[in-house]
Amino acid sequence: MNAQFKKREHIVSTRLIETLFGSGSTAMAAFPLRAVFRKMPRSQTDVPVQILISVSKKRFKHAVDRNRIKRQVREAYRHAKQPLFDAISADETLLIAFIWISDRQATSVTVARQIERLVGRIAEAV
Repeated sequence: MNAQFKKREHIVSTRLIETLFGSGSTAMAAFPLRAVFRKMPRSQTDVPVQILISVSKKRFKHAVDRNRIKRQVREAYRHAKQPLFDAISADETLLIAFIWISDRQATSVTVARQIERLVGRIAEAV
C-alpha cells in the first residue's frame, strides 16, 4: 500500500475546483466532515484520486486551529485511501473535497474513523 500523500494528489487548479463543485457532483457526510466527489475522464498527467481539504475561517478564526484540522484529515486520508485507488478504473480520475462542517475540533481518532467511513462509502459509490 502506498501510504504517501504527494503534491500531485492535491487539487490546486481553479478549473478542477469549479468542476468538482459544479452540477453532477455527489455529496455525503460523516460528522464532522462532508465529502463532495466527482468522477472525470483521466488525462495522461492526472493521478487516479485528487483531494481538496477545506476548513472555514468563519468557524475557526485562528490559522493554527485550521491547520491542525487539515493535518489530521491529511494524515487520516493518507492511511485510508487505498480502497479509492482500487475502486477507480484506469481511465478515470476521482476528485474529492473534504469539508469540515463542525465548529469544534475533534480527536485524531475520530477524524480517522470518519475519513475511513467516507472513503469506504465513496469507493462503493464509484
